[in-house]
Amino acid sequence: MKPRPRAFLLVLLTCAGMLPARAAETPESLRKKGSAVLTQLEGQIKVPGLKEPVEILRDCWGIPHIYAHNADDLFFAQGFVAAQDRLFQIDLWRRVGLGETAEVLGKKSLETDRFARLLKYRGDPDAEWAAYAPDAHQIAIAFTRGINAYIDSIGNRLPIEFQLLGIRPKKWRPEDCLGRMSGIIMSRNFSNELARAQLVAAVGIEKARLIAPTDPPRDYTPVPDLDLTGIDRSILTGYNAAIQAPQFKLGGDGSNNWAVEGTLSASGKPLMASDPHRAIALPSLRYLVHLNAPGWNVIGSGEPGLPGVAIGHNERVAWGFTIVGTDQADLYVEETNPLDATEYRVGDRWEKMKIVRERVAVRGEEQPTEIELRFTRHGPVIFENAKRHRAYALKWAGSEPGGAAYLASLALDRAKDGRDFAAALKRWKVPSENMVYADVDGNIGWVAAALTPVRKGWDGLLPVPGAKGVYEWQGFLPREELPQSQNPSSHYVATANQNILPAGYHAEISYEWSPPYRFARIKECLEAKKRFTLEDFQSIQHDITTLPGRTLARLIKIVDMQDRELQPYVELLAGWDGVLSADSRAGVLYGIWLQELLDGFYHSEVPARLLDFLATPNGVPVLLAALEKPNAAWFGEKPREGRDRLLRTTFRKAVNRARKLLPGDEKEWSWGRLHTTTFRHPLASLGPAYAKAFNLGPVPRGGDAFTPNAASHNLKFEHTGGATYRHILDLADWDRGLATSAPGQSGQLGSPHYDDLLPLWQKGEYFPLAFSRARVEKVARHRLILIPAER
Repeated sequence: MKPRPRAFLLVLLTCAGMLPARAAETPESLRKKGSAVLTQLEGQIKVPGLKEPVEILRDCWGIPHIYAHNADDLFFAQGFVAAQDRLFQIDLWRRVGLGETAEVLGKKSLETDRFARLLKYRGDPDAEWAAYAPDAHQIAIAFTRGINAYIDSIGNRLPIEFQLLGIRPKKWRPEDCLGRMSGIIMSRNFSNELARAQLVAAVGIEKARLIAPTDPPRDYTPVPDLDLTGIDRSILTGYNAAIQAPQFKLGGDGSNNWAVEGTLSASGKPLMASDPHRAIALPSLRYLVHLNAPGWNVIGSGEPGLPGVAIGHNERVAWGFTIVGTDQADLYVEETNPLDATEYRVGDRWEKMKIVRERVAVRGEEQPTEIELRFTRHGPVIFENAKRHRAYALKWAGSEPGGAAYLASLALDRAKDGRDFAAALKRWKVPSENMVYADVDGNIGWVAAALTPVRKGWDGLLPVPGAKGVYEWQGFLPREELPQSQNPSSHYVATANQNILPAGYHAEISYEWSPPYRFARIKECLEAKKRFTLEDFQSIQHDITTLPGRTLARLIKIVDMQDRELQPYVELLAGWDGVLSADSRAGVLYGIWLQELLDGFYHSEVPARLLDFLATPNGVPVLLAALEKPNAAWFGEKPREGRDRLLRTTFRKAVNRARKLLPGDEKEWSWGRLHTTTFRHPLASLGPAYAKAFNLGPVPRGGDAFTPNAASHNLKFEHTGGATYRHILDLADWDRGLATSAPGQSGQLGSPHYDDLLPLWQKGEYFPLAFSRARVEKVARHRLILIPAER
């Protein structure tokens, strides 16, 4: 289940007739307007609110290196530079997180705002701030003051997006950093509960277990007294509306990270690599920054609307993360009173829901619209079914103090060694992350960091009734009991969203993981050499060997296609090594055939409405296992004949589809012609001139969802998700650090840093991640001084 493209925002505005009248634009006029309001990167700016001057050196790649004399000024400046480069982006993110999109989108966005407000943290504010770091509140105050100072400093000289839409950026408050939306989007197992419930209702429990098995295997079953009829994904109406908003478009799930000890490193110190995978977006979801002040010296990337660095290194420790997939949420089916839908059953009595009424400003409306938010003891009510007298409540780890995504990085950023880093992970709650780290003393480690619910007697795989209190969380696992490893005998640690549960592990963390192929390939590479260099790690990060592709190339050799016309295509795929390069001819057949196989394999087993749950990358391991070892459960009384029939019919469809998608000379087929990357800006939806001015690409792209150089795609083979930000670090010398990012640091059309990193990224090349002051000075391109000014 995937959100719509981020252009959704502008589509809504256009359809609603809410865009201001304007003359016809051309790409040239748009670029000219964008260039006319570019931010100031050099010289001096007097800014009220600073204690002392702050120096900002932007390097050749647009990364701001901020040098301050105290922490308040440091984070004030971080907010200021983030707004300089990404003001339109972070303004939309703030609106989505707080439930204020209707103010610019109109009534159609009320459901989006309702869901965001349902997820809002409503507990003890002191406990909330203290959960991230002792000084988190103070840091957020400084950071948001910096954003606001930039908004004040530009007056009406707003970035082009605000001008075209006729809106202004909102001022920030510290608590605006505490939104829960970016966390809930990474905690999606509760949506799988609904899909699984639909599957069980449609095909029965035995077949559901066959079609959608768990890992580790578990004979999951519905609660005996809970009727699954009517429990379907319509319950996610509000959630789906919310995640359609700009920053929450999903690409493929997954990330990679690994570290090796000095015994496997040419430098004698640990090497660290990390490439978190997110949606392909413009501006990028990641923003690089270097923060330097007394008590602070950290560089890396994070979300531009948050203070600190989420992934990177300080003077002593380096780290990277990948999603664990910890089951951090459950759906409770609450029985409501037929006479009063605001009451729900608790034991043998009716209890009143907590009701909160809020007013939402709506574009085009003179008066705000009042919305009603309801809560049970299990959490916010995200859907109500009046006919069945049911309310569906979401219990989620992100509702706890400290549940704002990534903000606990403020504690990690100052870790002094690996042990200190691991201890700081007690603060990490959402999203669940495999934290791989290394320190300058030579230690490496991994922790599956997350606020991890303890369930006793149930597994969290299906919705549960809330009335009797039988299915309650029994607290959370201590950090010490989470899956983890320090200085293992293998001399390396690595994760790629695979099943990370150690043998004999006692706790039920999750039963849902990404396919194991990326991890298997990374492991294969890490065990193929005795010494690694930074260049070796670059090669692994850009590896485009697809293990499912190898399997299909092997399978096609043993099947008689019974069609001489198909033989050249059979030979092409049979001779392929599984390297899915942009110029691969065989890759075209593999990519299309895999789609046809998934559809054909699952189509006969389930209703069409469930294909998007099963015929996905996560369905590939089940498919390939059945194809390699056909049995009666899948293919009837003559399994091999049934299997071969499926292979033949789908391969023929794949060849015919390839001819249609890539007409002309078949010798010119290539995966990169079919599989491309386009970085799309929200305003591109306004018309061809806007698309030409704002968008970047398309560019050919190798790889797929199963290659270490991940490049997930949709049914049209448009690249939707993967690694834009990467880093590779040698702890022997921080200045040897390397990074990629795309398409650029700036979100301002016309900026030299709008698209300057895209060519490097496309070619698989890196730029240096300068850390020492001497190295930063050598690569500095712009020097800006923020000067304190009296109000």
